[in-house]
Amino acid sequence: MGTRHASVDAGSRPARPGGSTSPAAAGPTRAGRTGRRRRVPLRTRLRRDWQLLAMVAPGFVILLVFSYVPILGNVIAFQDYNPYLGSNPLEAFLHSDWIGFGQFQLLFEDPAFWDAFRNTLAITAFQLVFFFPLPILLAIMLHNLLSSRLRGFIQTVVYLPHFFSWVLVVSFFVAMLGGAGLLAQTMREAGMEPWNVMTNPDTFIILVTAEAVWKDVGWGTIVFLAALSTIDQNLYEAAAADGAGRWRRLWHITLPGLRPVIVLLLILRLGDALSVGFEQFLLQRDAVGRQASEVLDTFVYHFSIATGNYGYGAAAGLFKAAVGLCLILAANKVAHMLGERGIYSRS
Repeated sequence: MGTRHASVDAGSRPARPGGSTSPAAAGPTRAGRTGRRRRVPLRTRLRRDWQLLAMVAPGFVILLVFSYVPILGNVIAFQDYNPYLGSNPLEAFLHSDWIGFGQFQLLFEDPAFWDAFRNTLAITAFQLVFFFPLPILLAIMLHNLLSSRLRGFIQTVVYLPHFFSWVLVVSFFVAMLGGAGLLAQTMREAGMEPWNVMTNPDTFIILVTAEAVWKDVGWGTIVFLAALSTIDQNLYEAAAADGAGRWRRLWHITLPGLRPVIVLLLILRLGDALSVGFEQFLLQRDAVGRQASEVLDTFVYHFSIATGNYGYGAAAGLFKAAVGLCLILAANKVAHMLGERGIYSRS
């Protein structure tokens, strides 16, 4: 008994300010205080994780070839690029004249570019307000369904349009809302003047948003349903026991649980703000006119690729990428100020 008490007292007695401690006792404390970890040699890590690296290799190669190598092509935004100066693109690149920011000067002086830029920003802002919240609401509604069979049926129905091509989606809307569509025929039978929604430039922004909602709102709920499944159900039970109603549980439990995912997706959406789509607008450009439907993606196609002025299109694409990067950094900074992690956290 005396030995045990002595050992306990010795272990719990604080060290003297001038006293010495053994290296064995001081070592872990010092390592934990500095936060340093022993670095494993690269050769050891490769030998240990070669199976995982082999699984990742195909995706890495695809990402490198199709996403990072094409970045080098942005150099032609500073050239008077002529693809016919050599027998291959590399020779054409080496023999093309360097003009600096000349392509950007022409781009910023082009009224058609600013029309496309304004249309892109307007459509992005409209879809952020009227499209972005819909997957959140749909995910909450599906999550609250008691019948798993009914939930699965609704998920299948709303997910299915995501796999349709834009040609099929636009054709469906033409059959429903076009001049010879179901809506126009019904209005004629009722003695009213038919309204052709598909050719009205004033409502084009509403039309493309409705098409995007029908096509992708179900697919967008997948991430939010996954986030809802991670919320502790005991929180709902405790709140219900305390007398909290459905709306209070939604406001104080569900939405705070979804907030990190909402902020992350909102930042990514802002970074992709100037890419509202290509096929959807290209298919409907002739029906409503260029002034209403021209966006940056279709501008690059019509004023660069179709005319062979590749340097001009590269300048427009580089400008779009720079604006997107600025929006991501600004939105992420705001997320940090609000206490959220964002797409990356500060060290």
